[in-house]
Amino acid sequence: MDTPPLSTIELRHEPGAPVATLLLDRPDKLNALTPQLLNEVIAACDWLNGADDVRVVVMRGAGRAFCAGFDLGAFGEPLGPAAQRDQADLGRRATNALADVRPLTIAAIHGHCVGGGVVLTSACDLRLAGDDARFLIPEVDLGIPLAWGGIPRLVREIGPALTKELVLTCRPFDAVEARDIRFVNRVVPTDELVATADRMAAELAEKPWFSIRQTKQHVNAVMDEIAGLGRSTSEADVLISAMADPESVEFSRSYLRRRGGS
Repeated sequence: MDTPPLSTIELRHEPGAPVATLLLDRPDKLNALTPQLLNEVIAACDWLNGADDVRVVVMRGAGRAFCAGFDLGAFGEPLGPAAQRDQADLGRRATNALADVRPLTIAAIHGHCVGGGVVLTSACDLRLAGDDARFLIPEVDLGIPLAWGGIPRLVREIGPALTKELVLTCRPFDAVEARDIRFVNRVVPTDELVATADRMAAELAEKPWFSIRQTKQHVNAVMDEIAGLGRSTSEADVLISAMADPESVEFSRSYLRRRGGS
């Protein structure tokens, strides 16, 4: 089965191989997220759900960073109400597709991992970080709440107090802290990150698939009971409201000015 046509991500898989790679492939933009990229993540997950030979997927970013968050320019085009809501909901749909995809997923994180990139990694089953990884959740400083199911996923992974701290203060944290708060499983030298992730994927792919699959489903079911994602369906409306709130809009403009944006 041929992989789907994609332009902002790359899905690498040799026919019959048990391991695939999902590469965020906008290196000139530090793999910033666009509606097209999020739609392609959904399409890649749909393909993976039908690829019976794939047992493990490694997700990583091309170039100098894993993901610089969402591309504000790409999300700023004027749209009608229905299209605007669909676009605001894309991140949640892509994150859910990644969390629910049939194979095991391993995120291999290097360089910057920002905002929506943090949420995408939180949907993966396992997370490895290079020692140069730097995490940041800047949404509140941008005048918008963290959406895409990010809050319940972070609460499940690191607990409510740390979720509030990292989301509300918008302070960066490095790979070692990410490991210490149990957001990532392991920190490795960045130049060994890809090889380590591929080796872990190959080892997991050799284990009995029934037990691997049942363990993933069981853990995910338990996590849904701890902090479910049911409320996340309304987050698109909250994002749209934030974009119309005068104080939120001014915070967003101020943040972009400080960062050299428009």
